Amino acid sequence: MNYTDLISSIAFSADNTSRVNVPEDWMQGRTTYGGLTAALCLKAALPLAGGRPLRSAQIAFVGPASGELVSVPTVLREGKNTAFISVRMTGPEGVVAECIFAFGTARESSLDFSNMIAPKVTLPDDTQQFFPDERRRPAFSRHFNVRLAKGGRPISGAPDGEIVLWLRHRDETAPMDAVTLLAIADSPPPAALSMLTVPGRISSMTWMAEFLTDDISTENGWFLAQHIAQTAQQGYSSQAMRLWNSKGEPIMVGRQTIAVFG
Repeated sequence: MNYTDLISSIAFSADNTSRVNVPEDWMQGRTTYGGLTAALCLKAALPLAGGRPLRSAQIAFVGPASGELVSVPTVLREGKNTAFISVRMTGPEGVVAECIFAFGTARESSLDFSNMIAPKVTLPDDTQQFFPDERRRPAFSRHFNVRLAKGGRPISGAPDGEIVLWLRHRDETAPMDAVTLLAIADSPPPAALSMLTVPGRISSMTWMAEFLTDDISTENGWFLAQHIAQTAQQGYSSQAMRLWNSKGEPIMVGRQTIAVFG
């Protein structure tokens, strides 16, 4: 099922609860791919946001998400310009995700700068595929076109944990909005995985994403992502994430905590 059809299949009830069954092709092992989990939670929060743009998302991946997923949004606080909304997602076996979304309208400010320069890389059409073998990639990742501009592939024994990737939804009908962006921003494997020399399991625990603009736009659907593993100790890795549109304009920054089994 492509992304647009999946998002359209979400059923909302009168109390703003949403329900959806995620098909197998969006799974990552025994759980729904984390970026989609976050996107589904955000979709549940939007009806309560009053049209305000998303500014921050904090997601805790509590347990495996499979079967019918139920998302319940709650307004924590709403002011003139901002709203804080929590979303709890549950599955047949209990809680699978807890999220807090911060929404805020744009306003005039004396500060207007950006110190976030995009890496210089080749254009998407001139960049090698990240997954050279379609048969050896996670099921959910087949919904994305991923190209490796810098760094190593997973389990390649790379000397450092930095990867720079071009990302694009293969579903060309996907709307260009915050939900769609959240759905793709988490699609690359953790940067530390490229430093391993033997296979090992990984699992995202938490993800924080800050949206730097309410203009989610790019050319031909491409976004440039940089993931840097800053630490990997005691079975956990912490990485920084940055994302630009095709013009090199900053769109998102984030952090992620990953459990590493191996």
